Amino acid sequence: MHDVLTGARAITCAALVLAAPLCDMRFSGTSSAANAGAASASASCRALGLVGCPEPRDLQLPPAAQMLTWTQEQRVVGFRNGYRLYAGDVFHAHRSSAYPLPPAPTPFPEIRYHMDGRALTLADYLVRQSVTGLLVLKDGKIAYEYYGQGNNEHTLWTSRSVAKSIVSVLAGIAVREGKIRSLDDPVTHYVPELAGTAWEGVSLRNLLQHTSGVQWNEDYEDPKSDFAQLTRCEAGAEPYPCLLRLLKSLRRKPGVMPGQAWSYNTGGAWLMGRALERATGMTLARYLETRLWSRFSMESDGVWQALEPRSADMGGHGFNATLRDWGRFALFVENGGHLESGEQILPADWLAQSVNWTQAQGSVTPSSPQGAFGYQWWHATIEPSRAAAAGILDVSEQSFWALGIFGQAIGIDPVEHLILVQWSTWKEAEKPDSLYDEQVLLFGAVAQALRAAPASGRR
Repeated sequence: MHDVLTGARAITCAALVLAAPLCDMRFSGTSSAANAGAASASASCRALGLVGCPEPRDLQLPPAAQMLTWTQEQRVVGFRNGYRLYAGDVFHAHRSSAYPLPPAPTPFPEIRYHMDGRALTLADYLVRQSVTGLLVLKDGKIAYEYYGQGNNEHTLWTSRSVAKSIVSVLAGIAVREGKIRSLDDPVTHYVPELAGTAWEGVSLRNLLQHTSGVQWNEDYEDPKSDFAQLTRCEAGAEPYPCLLRLLKSLRRKPGVMPGQAWSYNTGGAWLMGRALERATGMTLARYLETRLWSRFSMESDGVWQALEPRSADMGGHGFNATLRDWGRFALFVENGGHLESGEQILPADWLAQSVNWTQAQGSVTPSSPQGAFGYQWWHATIEPSRAAAAGILDVSEQSFWALGIFGQAIGIDPVEHLILVQWSTWKEAEKPDSLYDEQVLLFGAVAQALRAAPASGRR
């Protein structure tokens, strides 16, 4: 299924540093325009100081300000070129030997699942979900790996809101280190510029759970929504002051106190990331690099979208990394926050807290009677009848997810020692809802198939 690897040219800018010349991208028969595009991508590589240039290197990039209305073709290019569309801060892997992801000792079994009366296969899933990358890890081994639309193992793909779950983990590390004294600290303690605004009285815990009570329109189809304004700020000349002005202008929901109601809020998620930066004295990229990326032996450098390079990163999204390194991050989480050495860098109960789903109004629904959201992790909610019919109630209950619009996902089942990483370019940001159910159904079908297959042996 590695459709882009067959016959692909290996184009690696080895050990590229700021002082190095541009990678030689001249090939026989390559047009001058393609050479120019390749040189532009290599220049981005060089300016950032990436060790190894991401692939592929697309000639024409879509306009960042129109991200919400890109076509699917533009989205493929835009999502794998986020490090070129926006300013960014690199987080380096440093280590020459990556945390091993060996292949599973047995072939990946045939996967079948049922949805709305239809029998479907993994091949159907890849098409229906517009998948551009899929990784399944079982017992720390690669059971399945797929790349589509020209992506490969050197592609840096943007996370969208999967980054929120990464910020949640970084917040846990900061709590263990004592840099954040308590999640009950008011956010204005770390970002005093917001004193006297709607954010007054909102705690870090409220930000992580999205229960601030601050009005925020996250509608991805409304060009006047707060989220749409945020995307225009990011694409503008002064992203940080623009976004700060937006957050200062917001109002509280009448009669709603912090902690009472759940409402998804990327503005608040950015604010959580900003508070973390103030608490640690580092950008998100630098804190990720020094605490986790370089110590869990990630394979490749990544880039975090910056609002002000080396000063302020975008905590609501903007994480860009390879598929396997997304998987390694998930393994770190599944392992309870332990490094390869065995050292635990998260509080012992952090993950339990993170998936203690909030009972705030709006989080508890018929499809998520236990609550849908924790510390920026999602409960694997699914239409109950679908889960029961598929026989995956156990998997849906014990797994948790990092989710981003247009189909980005990390699913973790710590009981089955199973991880799924997905890159996608859905036609719409988060519709239809059945696409989320289908992710859980596929995850459950994989769990069932691997459970029935010969034991792979835990490393």
